[in-house]
Amino acid sequence: MSFSTAPAVARGHQKYRNKKVHTEDGLTFDSRAEYRHWQHLCWRLKAGEIRDLRRQVPFELAPGVLVAGRRRPPLRYFADFVWVDVATGEEVVEDVKGASTDAWRIKRHLMMSVHGIAVREIRA
Repeated sequence: MSFSTAPAVARGHQKYRNKKVHTEDGLTFDSRAEYRHWQHLCWRLKAGEIRDLRRQVPFELAPGVLVAGRRRPPLRYFADFVWVDVATGEEVVEDVKGASTDAWRIKRHLMMSVHGIAVREIRA
């Protein structure tokens, strides 16, 4: 007898029940919240408040290693958005989060310790 009331996650569904968004111009976002934030950043770009807006920017957190004779790839973090604040010249790295996981906290910590970058967490 099973007492679980949580619905099972079917194959092809997202882990946290977020819905992917596919735009008319061919972009894909992991969630509606990420897409909404992209729209906000595009508005700021057009207004001249920010520049150099990029998405899914890779950062290497640890180099590749050899484990038990097998080559393991570098550990990478993909930032949702990276842009430059026109007023300050500061490069800003942002990640849209609905839930804060242990893996996310480790990556955020490594971004600070390896690259000296404090990632802004945007709550969905």
